[in-house]
Amino acid sequence: MSAYTATIRWTRSGEGDFVKGQYSRAHEWVFDGGAVVPASASPHIVPAPWFNAAGVDPEEAFVASLSSCHMLFFLDFAKRGGWTVEGYVDEADGVMGKRADGRMAMTRVTLRPKVEWAGDAPDAAAIADLHHRAHDACFIANSVTSEVVIDH
Repeated sequence: MSAYTATIRWTRSGEGDFVKGQYSRAHEWVFDGGAVVPASASPHIVPAPWFNAAGVDPEEAFVASLSSCHMLFFLDFAKRGGWTVEGYVDEADGVMGKRADGRMAMTRVTLRPKVEWAGDAPDAAAIADLHHRAHDACFIANSVTSEVVIDH
């Protein structure tokens, strides 16, 4: 088993009335390799000026995690199949909505990978199989209940 850590740091900056919700949601994520990521609540959830538009919000991170995990497995399966990937871009998005029980959740994530191949590219069926296998293997996709669609 592997374990993963992240340290989340937030400090009230003093402006606004905390009890009335007038405080910055800007914070940072610190990872074990030393990366520090500015983070914040989503501007779709918290009104200005209480978020940091430059920060990554948890909803964006959720979408990025799914996309990144899918890509890493896709690249590995392409390598195993003998194909060389030259480039990979995914303009993924997630949709927040209410579940049947009335709770808010990320209900759908759509991945839109565009793959650039070096040399001979696999045919459409092989590409679809690579995406299917990548989705099945992705640890993040296996951990969520959201619908994940691969639109390639």
